[in-house]
Amino acid sequence: MKAFVLTILGASCLMACARNEHGSSDTAPSPAPAQAAEVRFDADSAYSYIDRQVAFGPRVPGSQAHSECGDWLEQKVRTYADDVTVQRATLTAFDGTPLPMRNILARFNPGASDRTLLLAHWDSRPWADNDPDPANHSRPVDAANDGASGVGVLLEVARQLSLGGTDKGIDILFVDTEDYGSEGDDDSWALGTRYFAQNPPIAGYRPARAVLLDMVGGEDCVFAREYFSQQYAPTLLDELWQTAGALGFDSLFVNAQGGAITDDHVELIKAGIPAIDIIGTDPQGGFLPTWHTASDNMAHISRSTLAAVGATIMQWLDPQ
Repeated sequence: MKAFVLTILGASCLMACARNEHGSSDTAPSPAPAQAAEVRFDADSAYSYIDRQVAFGPRVPGSQAHSECGDWLEQKVRTYADDVTVQRATLTAFDGTPLPMRNILARFNPGASDRTLLLAHWDSRPWADNDPDPANHSRPVDAANDGASGVGVLLEVARQLSLGGTDKGIDILFVDTEDYGSEGDDDSWALGTRYFAQNPPIAGYRPARAVLLDMVGGEDCVFAREYFSQQYAPTLLDELWQTAGALGFDSLFVNAQGGAITDDHVELIKAGIPAIDIIGTDPQGGFLPTWHTASDNMAHISRSTLAAVGATIMQWLDPQ
């Protein structure tokens, strides 16, 4: 499907994934817009969830860090959600490597028929293959932004939903084995979401809409209107971008056409679920300098970016 669209329209394709090294500094947060002040979302809390994931080490499927972080995610979200379902399988990577996969689905108001799915991948890229230093190309990535940032935001969303309550049917999916892909092979990415879409962990499960968060904590990033999101879920995309603009985040959520990105949302679109990708890029439309490098660490995570994304999601879910 993606290759067909790109062939017809000549759109450029970007590959979504991760980074490596661990630090502790942060960019100075910009003042929050007045409109966002009342939205319940704590960027410091989201930041701490990202830092905790990175502290396990690279969460490469099959590693000890991956197992330990998965246990922690499962335990943490159980304290917030009404119901948690864990989906396990062993998938096969493009190079034949067996990948132990764990998808974690947390549900709020599980009896509601109309459901919104929020998701982010929690695994790390096995290789820093975009690093300027060839010595790092065989080393795994810490994935502070490319993976942990989306999970951190969604954990904070889950915490806020547990504190303030909601009458909506909301699901949060921490999806696995997204980033063990090969450049040039679109089918090698997003294995966990493909498995989830083809093998729903709950009989009859089908959300009405889905929003993917990927690389949502980077400093100096913007969020353009990703190509597949625009083509297959324009109304949903409009809702999120209008919400961000109303909160004063229009300088981050820019009203510009972005690239066509192979990411988890594409697997949901293939299954007939309207899905969009909120994914950070540089202002020119390329991935940030830390993408798939040893520099994807806490030193390049911005609380300001986390606040903008988190407040937008919370306001969209539950307009004040």
